[in-house]
Amino acid sequence: MELARQGDRVAFGELAVTLGDRLHSVAHRILRDRELAGDVTQQALVKIWQELPRLRDADLFAGWSYRILVNTCRDEMRKRRRPSADLDLLETDAWMPDASIPVADRDQLERAFRRLTVDQRSVVILHYYLDYSLAEIASIVDIPVGTVRSRLHYARQAMRSAIEADRRPVLTGGRSA
Repeated sequence: MELARQGDRVAFGELAVTLGDRLHSVAHRILRDRELAGDVTQQALVKIWQELPRLRDADLFAGWSYRILVNTCRDEMRKRRRPSADLDLLETDAWMPDASIPVADRDQLERAFRRLTVDQRSVVILHYYLDYSLAEIASIVDIPVGTVRSRLHYARQAMRSAIEADRRPVLTGGRSA
C-alpha cells in the first residue's frame, strides 16, 4: 500500500488485482450491467491511482475505494439518465442462495431493485452485501448517518411496494386475469 501511495505502478497493479474483483462485484450489483460495471470499475481504479497519494490513513483504503466506486457509478448513471431495462442474469452468489429463493421471487427482487435510485442501491449493497454499518456507509458515501438510514428505509419501502404491485392481479376489461 505504501509503495503504491508513493507512485510504484507494480505495487498498485498488485493492489488493483486484489481490489478489482470486489469493486467489480459491487459495481455490478449497483448498475445491474456486467459490461458497464467493468467500465466503471476501470474508471474507479484510475481515480484511485490518481488520488492514492492524497489518502492520509491507509486503514481507510477499502471504504475510500468504495466511495470512489459508488461516486463513479452515480456519475455513470447520471450520464445515462435511466438504468437499462435489459435483464442481466447474475451469477449464483453466496448473498442470494439459489435453493432458498424460487426463481419467480428472485425475478421480483431483481425488478424491484432495478427501480431503486443509484443512491438507494449503493447503500443497500454496502449495508446488506458488504455488511458495513450505517456509520461506515455514511463515511464511505460522505453523507450524514440519518441520510443513510433514510435511503435504506425508502429503498426497502420501494422494493416492498414494487413486489406487492407485482403480486396484484392484473385487471383486463374490468376482470381479474
